[in-house]
Amino acid sequence: MFLIVAPVSIFCAFVAKELMDKFSYGLGLPVMIAAVLFTAYDLSLLLLTSGRDPGIIPRNAHPPEPEGFDGNAEVGANQTPPVRLPRVKDVVVNGITVKTKYCDTCMLYRPPRCSHCSICNNCVERFDHHCPWVGQCIGLRNYRFFYMFVFSTTLLCLYVFGFCWVFIIKIRNAEQITIWKAMTKTPASIALIIYTFIAVWFVGGLSVFHLYLMSTNQTTYENFRYRYDQRDNPYNKGVMENIKEIFFTTIPPSKNNFCGRVEQEHGLRPRPTNGFMSPNMGRAVGDIEMGRKPVAWDEPRMAAEIGDLGAGLSNLLEDKDGRFRTTSPDLSRDALAVGGGLEEHGSSAMNPGRSSWGVEAGR
Repeated sequence: MFLIVAPVSIFCAFVAKELMDKFSYGLGLPVMIAAVLFTAYDLSLLLLTSGRDPGIIPRNAHPPEPEGFDGNAEVGANQTPPVRLPRVKDVVVNGITVKTKYCDTCMLYRPPRCSHCSICNNCVERFDHHCPWVGQCIGLRNYRFFYMFVFSTTLLCLYVFGFCWVFIIKIRNAEQITIWKAMTKTPASIALIIYTFIAVWFVGGLSVFHLYLMSTNQTTYENFRYRYDQRDNPYNKGVMENIKEIFFTTIPPSKNNFCGRVEQEHGLRPRPTNGFMSPNMGRAVGDIEMGRKPVAWDEPRMAAEIGDLGAGLSNLLEDKDGRFRTTSPDLSRDALAVGGGLEEHGSSAMNPGRSSWGVEAGR
């Protein structure tokens, strides 16, 4: 916002105001009013881009069940091994097969054109890129406003650039001096000309690039990853239909209730045992598309269970002869302690002096 407001303020104070005061053409006031209104419009688009939900898909509390899986079927240690969720699924889009990937963080299969942002840590529909300048992902619900912001910033740069030259030319004509001497009389105009000339290459180039992406119905992510110019693009409907899809279609409502109250879960919930695992359960994985830091699929839940297990064991008291005097009355914690037998045996192996705990507890 500072990069937009600061140069426009300098333009109004040292260029538009001088045009209004020193020249009787009635030019300065309309130029200043237009600059202020254009800046307000540009900033409103910036806030719409950064403040809207870009299309975040809510996370699942548990991984989805494999197709054809019977939730009532019991799967034991000596029976059929757990079913592993497939890493990818095939979806047909306009007659072309598109692979949808499983997201280990959000525990869902991403819809077509969806990707997981490693900065926002969310799956975003029609993910284009994460823009650090607006501090937000650019996706399905704010791409329209992002392009309008970039394009209007380009026009604002050209506007300031052009009227700075108008002011210099008017000084030259009024004082009958060379253009170089006229430039020395308005250093603010020179600074703004240099600033806007540099800025317009960035925002102007970005505007042209995204105009190409819109005309071919691509996202920045797809353009760099899939190279649709060398293969069939299942989303391309023709230039006019592609532009219409961006600017003249209804923006879908957000899938998140950001004003809602999050319900806190009380007590220990039983761990679901549906007999299937994530595609990457038991090994560290990273997000293939976004290069996320590898994390274990089950790591958050395992950490929570270990914390509950430690809290349950802290309630156990020993007699002088090593026997337990009391146990936790919470049956769910006792069940968890039994379920965590593998960890207890492992700790006994590492600490031989405590190997009698399990024997004493069993008496």
